[in-house]
Amino acid sequence: MANSKRTLFLKRRLRVRNKLRKVNAGRPRLSVHRSNKNISVQLIDDVRGVTLASASSLEKDLGIVGKNNVEAAAKVGAAIAERAKKAGVEEAYFDRGGFLFHGKVKAVADAAREGGLKI
Repeated sequence: MANSKRTLFLKRRLRVRNKLRKVNAGRPRLSVHRSNKNISVQLIDDVRGVTLASASSLEKDLGIVGKNNVEAAAKVGAAIAERAKKAGVEEAYFDRGGFLFHGKVKAVADAAREGGLKI
């Protein structure tokens, strides 16, 4: 029986996340979720099970509501870097989930790095 796209995505997401957990124990995780209409990012402390900061293209403050392109992703990345500094986080590890590190996902990572977050 052939696997569906969703099943393959979920397997890939778990594979990426488990590999990252082994290497980056103790650091918060910068998790990205991309849909067809929006992109969102969370800074998660897995030890305590708490979200430290988040940013999304749905926020009216960023001025990108309804847009899902590389420029919007870069603004979300800059916003998460700023909020991470306010939360006292200097470095995190980048969890791309099941998405390829390309396009919007890469733009988020690059903007967060430019904002001073060590990924």
